[in-house]
Amino acid sequence: MPKMKTHKGLLKRIRLTRTGLARHKKAGSKHLRSHKSPKRLRRLRKDSYASTAVTRRLTRLLGTKVRGREQSASSVRRSPSPAERREMREAARAAAKGE
Repeated sequence: MPKMKTHKGLLKRIRLTRTGLARHKKAGSKHLRSHKSPKRLRRLRKDSYASTAVTRRLTRLLGTKVRGREQSASSVRRSPSPAERREMREAARAAAKGE
Protein backbone atom coordinates (compact mmCIF):
# COMPACT_ATOMS: atom_id res chain seq x y z
CA MET A 1 0.00 0.00 0.00
CA PRO A 2 1.42 3.44 -0.92
CA LYS A 3 2.29 6.09 1.63
CA MET A 4 -0.20 8.76 2.59
CA LYS A 5 0.74 12.06 0.94
CA THR A 6 -0.05 15.44 2.46
CA HIS A 7 -2.10 17.86 0.39
CA LYS A 8 0.50 20.46 -0.64
CA GLY A 9 -2.08 23.07 -1.70
CA LEU A 10 -3.66 22.96 1.73
CA LEU A 11 -0.27 23.09 3.47
CA LYS A 12 0.47 26.39 1.71
CA ARG A 13 -2.79 27.91 2.95
CA ILE A 14 -2.82 26.91 6.62
CA ARG A 15 -0.37 26.79 9.51
CA LEU A 16 -0.70 24.29 12.33
CA THR A 17 -0.07 25.55 15.85
CA ARG A 18 1.74 23.46 18.45
CA THR A 19 -1.56 22.58 20.11
CA GLY A 20 -3.02 21.27 16.83
CA LEU A 21 -5.17 24.22 15.72
CA ALA A 22 -5.21 25.16 12.03
CA ARG A 23 -4.67 28.89 11.41
CA HIS A 24 -5.76 30.34 8.09
CA LYS A 25 -6.30 33.68 6.35
CA LYS A 26 -9.84 35.06 6.29
CA ALA A 27 -11.65 35.30 2.98
CA GLY A 28 -12.37 38.61 1.26
CA SER A 29 -9.21 40.54 2.09
CA LYS A 30 -7.27 40.38 -1.18
CA HIS A 31 -8.96 42.87 -3.52
CA LEU A 32 -11.84 45.37 -3.86
CA ARG A 33 -10.81 47.00 -0.58
CA SER A 34 -11.93 50.54 -1.36
CA HIS A 35 -15.57 49.98 -0.43
CA LYS A 36 -14.76 48.04 2.74
CA SER A 37 -14.59 49.93 6.01
CA PRO A 38 -11.23 50.31 7.80
CA LYS A 39 -12.62 48.40 10.77
CA ARG A 40 -13.56 45.49 8.52
CA LEU A 41 -10.12 45.49 6.87
CA ARG A 42 -8.41 45.45 10.28
CA ARG A 43 -10.50 42.44 11.29
CA LEU A 44 -9.69 40.67 8.00
CA ARG A 45 -5.96 41.13 8.64
CA LYS A 46 -6.04 38.75 11.60
CA ASP A 47 -5.80 35.00 11.07
CA SER A 48 -8.72 32.78 11.94
CA TYR A 49 -8.77 29.23 13.30
CA ALA A 50 -10.51 26.32 11.56
CA SER A 51 -13.83 25.25 13.02
CA THR A 52 -14.41 21.83 14.51
CA ALA A 53 -16.60 20.79 11.57
CA VAL A 54 -13.78 21.35 9.06
CA THR A 55 -11.03 19.62 11.03
CA ARG A 56 -12.06 16.09 10.02
CA ARG A 57 -11.46 16.96 6.37
CA LEU A 58 -8.18 18.71 7.22
CA THR A 59 -7.00 15.68 9.18
CA ARG A 60 -7.66 13.43 6.19
CA LEU A 61 -5.90 15.76 3.73
CA LEU A 62 -2.86 16.40 5.90
CA GLY A 63 -2.46 12.98 7.48
CA THR A 64 -2.00 14.52 10.95
CA LYS A 65 -4.37 15.20 13.81
CA VAL A 66 -5.98 18.64 13.70
CA ARG A 67 -8.33 20.02 16.36
CA GLY A 68 -11.09 22.59 16.00
CA ARG A 69 -11.17 25.92 17.79
CA GLU A 70 -13.99 24.70 20.08
CA GLN A 71 -12.16 21.48 21.06
CA SER A 72 -9.85 21.20 24.04
CA ALA A 73 -6.25 20.15 23.45
CA SER A 74 -6.86 16.89 25.31
CA SER A 75 -9.64 15.91 22.88
CA VAL A 76 -7.11 15.10 20.15
CA ARG A 77 -5.62 11.80 21.19
CA ARG A 78 -2.00 11.21 20.33
CA SER A 79 -0.16 7.93 19.90
CA PRO A 80 1.62 6.73 23.03
CA SER A 81 5.41 6.87 23.14
CA PRO A 82 7.36 3.59 23.19
CA ALA A 83 7.93 3.99 26.93
CA GLU A 84 4.21 4.52 27.52
CA ARG A 85 3.41 1.45 25.40
CA ARG A 86 5.82 -0.64 27.47
CA GLU A 87 4.15 0.55 30.70
CA MET A 88 0.69 -0.25 29.30
CA ARG A 89 1.79 -3.77 28.30
CA GLU A 90 3.32 -4.40 31.73
CA ALA A 91 0.16 -3.15 33.44
CA ALA A 92 -1.97 -5.45 31.25
CA ARG A 93 0.26 -8.44 32.06
CA ALA A 94 0.10 -7.65 35.79
CA ALA A 95 -3.70 -7.42 35.60
CA ALA A 96 -3.88 -10.73 33.74
CA LYS A 97 -1.74 -12.50 36.36
CA GLY A 98 -3.81 -11.01 39.18
CA GLU A 99 -7.07 -12.44 37.85
